[in-house]
Amino acid sequence: MNKKSFDEKQLVAEILEDFEQRKVERKPFERQWQINANFVVGNQFCTVDNFGNTCNINKDYEWQENQVYNYLATMYESRLSKLARVRPQMTVLPSTNEEKDIKSAKVSKSILKSIEHKLNISRIIAKATKWSELTGTAFYKVVWNSESGRVVGVDDKGNSIYEGDVDISVCPPFEIYPDNIACESIDDCRSIMHARAYHIDVIKQNWGVDVKGEDIDVISCDSVENVGAYNYTSLNTSIIKTTKKNHAIVLEYYERPSAKFKNGRLVIIAGEKLVYYGELPFQNGDDKTRTFPFIRQISQEQNNNFFGTSVVTRIIPLQRAFNATKNRKYEFMNRIAQGILAVEDGSVDTDLLEEEGVKPGKILVYRQGSTPPTFMNSGGVPSDFSNEEDRIMNQMTTLSGLSDLTSAISTYANMSGTALQLLIEQDDAKLTTSAEEIRSAIKTVGKHILRLYKQFVQTVRIGRIIGGDNSEVELFYFNSSDISSEDIVFETENELTETVAQRRSMIFELLNAGLLADENGNINDRMRSKILELLGYGIWEQGQDMATLQRNKAQKENIECLNIDKEPIVEDIDDHNIHIIEHTAFLLTDTLDDTNPKHKIVKEQLLNHIQLHKDKLTQNNLTLV
Repeated sequence: MNKKSFDEKQLVAEILEDFEQRKVERKPFERQWQINANFVVGNQFCTVDNFGNTCNINKDYEWQENQVYNYLATMYESRLSKLARVRPQMTVLPSTNEEKDIKSAKVSKSILKSIEHKLNISRIIAKATKWSELTGTAFYKVVWNSESGRVVGVDDKGNSIYEGDVDISVCPPFEIYPDNIACESIDDCRSIMHARAYHIDVIKQNWGVDVKGEDIDVISCDSVENVGAYNYTSLNTSIIKTTKKNHAIVLEYYERPSAKFKNGRLVIIAGEKLVYYGELPFQNGDDKTRTFPFIRQISQEQNNNFFGTSVVTRIIPLQRAFNATKNRKYEFMNRIAQGILAVEDGSVDTDLLEEEGVKPGKILVYRQGSTPPTFMNSGGVPSDFSNEEDRIMNQMTTLSGLSDLTSAISTYANMSGTALQLLIEQDDAKLTTSAEEIRSAIKTVGKHILRLYKQFVQTVRIGRIIGGDNSEVELFYFNSSDISSEDIVFETENELTETVAQRRSMIFELLNAGLLADENGNINDRMRSKILELLGYGIWEQGQDMATLQRNKAQKENIECLNIDKEPIVEDIDDHNIHIIEHTAFLLTDTLDDTNPKHKIVKEQLLNHIQLHKDKLTQNNLTLV
């Protein structure tokens, strides 16, 4: 796009005006997210005013109990712990049964495994799940970072040149502004804004412009004083708006491709300055189309709404009712324990009596001829309080999708193991919707990763896969032509429906049935190691079978020959038959191009290397298998 083909000031003004309108439309959701966060951290006597500021609900009387009994946080953490099992292993299906497509699918799978280890995808998913369970929505942002990866050179100014790599970050819903709140998915949006506050020094470093620093309101944690009965105080964490000085909003405006902008638009504004204007940079859509780099993950769907809802939102009214019931109950107990003293007017010094109370051994002097002060009968604590507590707790448990079987062990004491297992499965099934949303988001993230590598990796690149408890490193090579399939599927079913105990039981059943043994009924070393790994005990046998080690060594030699331009050395420890097969298979692939002078040299080196292996076989009177 030609930057001179538009009025820069007018464009900035239009986008900033649109941004202010989107903030107004999203304000009700933002208030609810703040309340959710406050309730989880324990500030449960709070509300949010029309200006988005958090304020506490004051007590009506000094003696009023105002304590928090935070069962909601425990339910939130329990859901996170169960959803933490949702870490599906992705694989890629070949588009056809041809050898080239099968190889491409294998390379794509290796890329996903390499990224999973490199970026610690499990931790990224956990962070996104915390936001989606808290607010109802979280977003993954998958982009290509040109300043990531290995250093491949230096430019004229002495700056390092990097090979670039995929970068994945988690955006809370506070940072995302759709063009229409009624859109039910990212695909329905025409444009999306991503707003985040940066220090002016960071803006100068990243975008090379000087902007005026301002006081920016952001959401952060703070401690607030919670006052209980008779001025008993405690500190609770509160999610409030705080001010960051010398910051400015960096606004990224993403617009979908249209008739006017065939490749869409990306406009970046820092403060009130335009720092970037161009087309959408990433071909991350179907058929190499350009679209938004965001993937949405929700907890529960809301009809005609861009943002999802969370279980926390549903439990908050019950948590308020539970706190009220508990506090009223303890107020009643305070009346019983401290008593309510009835005195005749003018019979005693009421000011002194109110200040000191009626302590044990106190001599109470009252006016002669008057009625002595007496304690009123407050009765016992009504059972309605306990019954109401139980009812509210049961309702909270039902809404959260959780049930604690251990708390009612006497009820299930006479049940069979099968019946208990069915109860556990039914309990986990309540989380299926949230788990499937996580799996769907991860699948889309995988597609974005492969599409970015397809777009930006033009030369041969080495990938690494770390696997096993012995930290074995597997190397593989690829370029953009090796990525042709994006049909991502999961190797496992929903992890919530299959526990570790179930998987182990299934493995033992397969062992007893003899399905894991060879035709002679024996279990080889490779299968034994795999069984131990599936049982969750890692790889006990650190040494692998010799054939696998020889194949790995030959494949590493192929990669080194291609990238380092150095002919491998034939060693006496090599299994020459295996090395000849692996080197020949590499030459038969489409990796080497005869029109490329460097590839011609690599081909000659490998052919010479294969001949040396054959000579070794002849010298040792061995036969090529």
